[in-house]
Amino acid sequence: MKSEFVAPERSVLLTLQRATHATLQLIAAELVDLDLTASEINTLANLADGQGRTVSQLGAAVGSRPTTLTSVLDRLERRGHITRGTRAGDRRSVLIELTESGRATAALIKQTLADLENRALAGLSAEAVAGFHAVMDALIEEGA
Repeated sequence: MKSEFVAPERSVLLTLQRATHATLQLIAAELVDLDLTASEINTLANLADGQGRTVSQLGAAVGSRPTTLTSVLDRLERRGHITRGTRAGDRRSVLIELTESGRATAALIKQTLADLENRALAGLSAEAVAGFHAVMDALIEEGA
């Protein structure tokens, strides 16, 4: 593939960084009453489907190193949002699951994210959203 210079104002990656920053600020403002960090919100959002995950699976889902994730999980456990247990058939794997409090908080996070996304994308066509997903998939594939 031919390399081309992309002006900063047209760079997909720089635009993605700006959008990520703006989105994190919106999420933080919407969920300020939960008193959670962005990493804690991300972790609970990734557990919102109710499926337990190993630390490795959760780390891959949230894009975090195990050492960083461990401190996030420590805080969430202290607040009563998650439990850590062993996985059936593999006592070496730690299984992360939501508590009742965690399920309620994760459901609120999931609904808030859905509401923000619906508001942000309301004026876009299905084709525009599909194009966005194609770009994101290409970037994910590049990093894989």
